[in-house]
Amino acid sequence: MTIRRLPPEAVNRIAAGEVVERPAAAVKELVENALDAGATRVRIAIERGGLSSIVIEDDGSGIPADELPIAVERHATSKLVAEDDGAVDLLNISTMGFRGEALPSIGAVARLTITSRSRGAKDAFEVNVEGGALSPVRPASFASPHGARVEVRDLFYATPARLKFMKSERAESMAITDVVKRLAMARADVAFTLESDGRTTMRLQQEEDASFEGRRRRLAAILGGDFAPNSLELDQVRGEARLTGFAGLPTLHRGTRDHQHLFVNGRPVKDKLIVGAVRAAYQDLLARDRHPVVALFIDLPPEEVDVNVHPAKTEVRFRDAGQMRGLIIGALTHALAGAGHRASTTTAGAALGAFRPGYGGYAPPNQGALRAWGVAEQSVAPDFSWPSGRVEANGEWRVANGEVNGEPHSPLATHHSPEFPLGAARAQVHETYIVAQTADGLVIVDQHAAHERLVYEKMKAALSNGGVKRQALLIPDIVDLDPAEIDALLARADELAELGLVIEPFGVGAVAVRETPALLGQIDAKGMLRDLADDIAELGAAHALKERLEEVCSSMACRGSVRAGRRLTGDEMNALLRQMEATPHSGQCNHGRPTYVELKLADIEKLFGRR
Repeated sequence: MTIRRLPPEAVNRIAAGEVVERPAAAVKELVENALDAGATRVRIAIERGGLSSIVIEDDGSGIPADELPIAVERHATSKLVAEDDGAVDLLNISTMGFRGEALPSIGAVARLTITSRSRGAKDAFEVNVEGGALSPVRPASFASPHGARVEVRDLFYATPARLKFMKSERAESMAITDVVKRLAMARADVAFTLESDGRTTMRLQQEEDASFEGRRRRLAAILGGDFAPNSLELDQVRGEARLTGFAGLPTLHRGTRDHQHLFVNGRPVKDKLIVGAVRAAYQDLLARDRHPVVALFIDLPPEEVDVNVHPAKTEVRFRDAGQMRGLIIGALTHALAGAGHRASTTTAGAALGAFRPGYGGYAPPNQGALRAWGVAEQSVAPDFSWPSGRVEANGEWRVANGEVNGEPHSPLATHHSPEFPLGAARAQVHETYIVAQTADGLVIVDQHAAHERLVYEKMKAALSNGGVKRQALLIPDIVDLDPAEIDALLARADELAELGLVIEPFGVGAVAVRETPALLGQIDAKGMLRDLADDIAELGAAHALKERLEEVCSSMACRGSVRAGRRLTGDEMNALLRQMEATPHSGQCNHGRPTYVELKLADIEKLFGRR
């Protein structure tokens, strides 16, 4: 076959398929151009999900008239400067865009008009591109002193086959909204307006203070009012990298990862390493089908991250991936531990809503996950076959001689003060829920869920202090694996040994399992090793085994805790409250459910019309 050069029009349309796959991608590229131009105000207007019309207006520096024709040429950009020898450093990029592909790609498949007045210029000019055909630059009207207006009409009219793969107008509009939200989260110092079919759907004011408070207000405006009061502030440095942002409390969780927002040097990204690090930090705080709400901002020198790995610039590659993963896990773990017994205020809102007329009942969002974990749902009906806490000498939870389960505690009389964060116990309802009075309200505690968390944290501490006990196999398990999987596992053999799993090479294409973690009992060695090899390849660390061990601890804690239906004395209830206050993560059980609900007196009074 004869090799032929494709015509420029075909080349542009092929490239456009990579850069502009849907209207949301076009909006992303054009808004990023506006931000790179120094805009403090960006207006986005779309019609029919962006398929009919997209208009982006900004007050940035604008494009000089003589550069308008160059701006729509492929790989022409103002954001990269060649050295004297003609070389361009693609690992030192500090702008959102740099490829010089967006405008020519859009112009190749749509009707594109760029109107601009550069900063300091008297007149404005415009250029048109239709299906790749460029028209001469001509004078135009432009209301603002400087900036640009980019109009995209009839997207994909030049490639009608692409229109068959578009989703509904509503779906495309939602995708555009998501893109604008993510860009707005990264730039609290810029005002954003989004209009859809003539209706304003988003209006975000410019935050003069773009630091923590300004960013918090911007995130609250986008993620909802519940996020700010139920999130933890992050600020941690490792080497030249800094992580800031906010992490939601474990009890503020969602069913998908869509509410995990990750930014690298101000660029919204979707990175498996970062997602895996978030999962690892929350792994023993949430059920597997629930996901935390986070907004993480990583800032590091441009040469430490490669953003030139995907045409859409949504993926990045870190020079030191291990450092980034450690930074994220460390910051999140530290913040979550510092939260202590704090739980999301959304649980109180749900409880108050349950009292209102017409409420049909509340089903916890992760009951299916609890069954998957093997956790039986507890009945709240009283079970009088259980012994009383007052007379059970060998009970799991007892108070005697100033000690709780044999551990020293302050005099019990001091446990009864409402001034404690979780208050003083006043009653036990259905032998399942503890009702405590606080200084300005009341707290309702699920005794089983709360004690489950306390037991679990003790088991984890013992696990970390004493190491993982191993059980030697009488006959080693020989597991056949691919050479790449074997190399990945043997490279981490020392770390696996610390977790109780001892392996060694066994001939060609196999490993021998000599010892296994005693906590796991009998295991499927082959299945575990394959999972570990996949986990190491994806995340660079053996987290599957750690998660499995902690899952066993969680199950043991669940079965060894104070059960629903168990009557407790006043001292026992107060001792439980005091240990909750002193234990990290006690605001939620091992499955992400809240362990207590706090109701303020003012909210209770509203229920009865007192306010």
